Amino acid sequence: VQLQASGGGSVQAGGSLTLSCVVSGFHLAWYAIGWHRQAPGKERERVSCISESNMTYYGGFVKGRFTIFRDNAKSTVYLQMNNLQPEDTATYYCGAPESGNCYTQSGAEFDPDYWGKGTLVTVSS
Repeated sequence: VQLQASGGGSVQAGGSLTLSCVVSGFHLAWYAIGWHRQAPGKERERVSCISESNMTYYGGFVKGRFTIFRDNAKSTVYLQMNNLQPEDTATYYCGAPESGNCYTQSGAEFDPDYWGKGTLVTVSS
């Protein structure tokens, strides 16, 4: 199982980026995929998740700025990020739990079982 994230870069505040996560070694349509980020000195947090049934979830800090979507035929999940702010600066990772859901039955976020290498997003003011 492999996940490869790409699409990071440097933008000014208010700019946009679209991240891509290409998966291989499993059938994407059966699994949830999450985007996570980690800023220097901070804990990793989940940004967004899309379930196998295309239910989408976002962290409260997203505030309508990001959109997650998937193209199963291309084995790719995207994260479109608009109106980026300096606080969005982080390394972004995609991860896949061995589940089609983004949450466990108890309501906890599923921790990914598989991770891709990160892609750095830098937003300057």
